[in-house]
Amino acid sequence: MEKLQTQGISLPRLGLGTFRMQGDACRAAVESALALGYRHIDTAEMYGNEEAIGAALAASKIARNELHVTTKVWNDNLAPDAIRRAFDASLKKLRLDQIDLYLVHWPAPNMNLPAMFETLMKLKQEGRTRAIGVANFNVALLRKVVEEIKAPIACNQVEYHVMLDQTRLLNYLAAKSIPLVAYCPLVQGRAASNETLIAIGRKHGASATQVALKWLLDQDGVAAIPKASRAESQRANLEALNIGLDDEDRQAIANLPKDRRCVSPGFAPVWD
Repeated sequence: MEKLQTQGISLPRLGLGTFRMQGDACRAAVESALALGYRHIDTAEMYGNEEAIGAALAASKIARNELHVTTKVWNDNLAPDAIRRAFDASLKKLRLDQIDLYLVHWPAPNMNLPAMFETLMKLKQEGRTRAIGVANFNVALLRKVVEEIKAPIACNQVEYHVMLDQTRLLNYLAAKSIPLVAYCPLVQGRAASNETLIAIGRKHGASATQVALKWLLDQDGVAAIPKASRAESQRANLEALNIGLDDEDRQAIANLPKDRRCVSPGFAPVWD
């Protein structure tokens, strides 16, 4: 699988999202994905499933250097000591000696960006995480982190799909060689029923969701982490990599409305 090179790590462009997966069902989904060839697993402190994922990783027997695991610190825990406690807890639950990518999950009002990123950079310097990054940061916040603090950001994970325009953010990230990792890449299931995507899929012998996913993965510097608990869906997402979209397809997708957001930005004071 193609990988994005960023801040010293290799990030598989297609990963498994695990939001709202819990317990044995989560473990089974991760085990299934790993058996199919997924090597990028995305989780978070807030998801409450790191223990289940840790059990799946331990059972897989896949060499550690073949796996990429992302987890995130919730925005209640952005004080330096709280970040370290949250990191230690995540590491223990995941049964790992090192995290591949550790993200700030959401910005928070009144957060101390310099102190946060000093702590995160120390975790990286100590070798406890291979890379650090952010999620749900807008351009204004990214400028502070990247240009003022000069933190080595490996990605920004945000909502991005065929029905949401992220041009401004993409342009900034591209200028700084920072990948975008797309969550909700299938518009929380809505892509499956979109007539334009269905028509494009019919042309290529593919599903509408496969078209939506391939549209993302065709873009430079973009990775995607669709949630998929069933093996059939996980396999279908992998098979989306084989679709060849043409200019006519891309134009049709460009003409779709681009104002549908599945996840509302939670903190108006820091969002533009």
